[in-house]
Amino acid sequence: MPLIQYLSRILFDFGALSGLGEEIARLGIRRPLLVTDKGIAAAGILTRALDAAKPFAPVLYDATPENPTEAALLDCLELWRDRGCDGVIALGGGSAIDLAKAVALLTSHGGALADYGVKTGGSEGIGKVSPQIAIPTAAGTGAEVGRACVMSLLDGRKSVAVNLNMVADTVICDPELTLSLPPQLTAATGIDALSHGIETTCSPWQNPPAAAIALDCVRRAAKWLPIAVQDGGNRQARWQMMMAALMGGMCLQKALGAAHAMANPLGALGLHHGTLIGVLLPHVLRCNEGHADAAMSELRAAIGLHPSAALHDWARDLVAQLGLPGTLGALGVDAAVLPEMARKASQDRLSQTNPRPLTQADYLALLQGAA
Repeated sequence: MPLIQYLSRILFDFGALSGLGEEIARLGIRRPLLVTDKGIAAAGILTRALDAAKPFAPVLYDATPENPTEAALLDCLELWRDRGCDGVIALGGGSAIDLAKAVALLTSHGGALADYGVKTGGSEGIGKVSPQIAIPTAAGTGAEVGRACVMSLLDGRKSVAVNLNMVADTVICDPELTLSLPPQLTAATGIDALSHGIETTCSPWQNPPAAAIALDCVRRAAKWLPIAVQDGGNRQARWQMMMAALMGGMCLQKALGAAHAMANPLGALGLHHGTLIGVLLPHVLRCNEGHADAAMSELRAAIGLHPSAALHDWARDLVAQLGLPGTLGALGVDAAVLPEMARKASQDRLSQTNPRPLTQADYLALLQGAA
């Protein structure tokens, strides 16, 4: 059963980053740990964030991997203890934001991340976590307002903790930070944002507010993503895509579907999540035909397609237009791993909310079709 709840303080506009110092003070944080990655530092965004944080001087962790890991979490926890941190700031994409959520969780609750897995019921015991601020630097995952934390454990398993108490206390969305994002990353993150709107619209769970937000996410992303990719300096396109990503995160409580169920295990191979979604989404849309007719009609109207148009053809053509890979083979995925990926996808919690029930064999057929 979905829980209808929207809980976060969001600063949204060009220049919003300038309010960082004030937000740190408002939360009563004295020594924040700033979690980011070396790419953000190289792009000059880290320097801007550190300037905006003044008079506070955050402790820096800039080694966030492309997909968050328990090893990185343990490094952050050691830094937190050694430097006396009392709050966390995430600066980056979904990986940095998920890593920061895990830091906020374990510094307030103790134990190991595996203790809070949603599959084992551990997520139900998550209470208030350490103060956190999320600053997305790409328009994609919507993790800044998400309640889930996804991470690869030391033993290779994937852990997912989910609780509304993990949503960041303050979210700062500044489209200025996305202006320097290269076209391919703009495309890959943007496809992820679009997919959130599409898959939540098709989800069988009833959540009318989330459904309305999801459709508006699709309207914005379908129109503005190609423009943002073609002209990265277009400020309106960047504003609209950051809003689409935020809305995509807001509607996640209606749940996703098979594209994300497959992307989760594939992501453990070190592949970019949004790029995977671009490959998988057209195949899932074709697979779901006849199982979410009302939702598909709403999606066509939101995108501006003819009522008889095939959504999977539109999605495939959009991915090609954006210059993204169209097959798993183009990403270097070995066909030998597909049966195991199908097994994991069939066991993923997001498979339960795909409009068409899928077996392990169904997933294998989808993955082979995308190969």
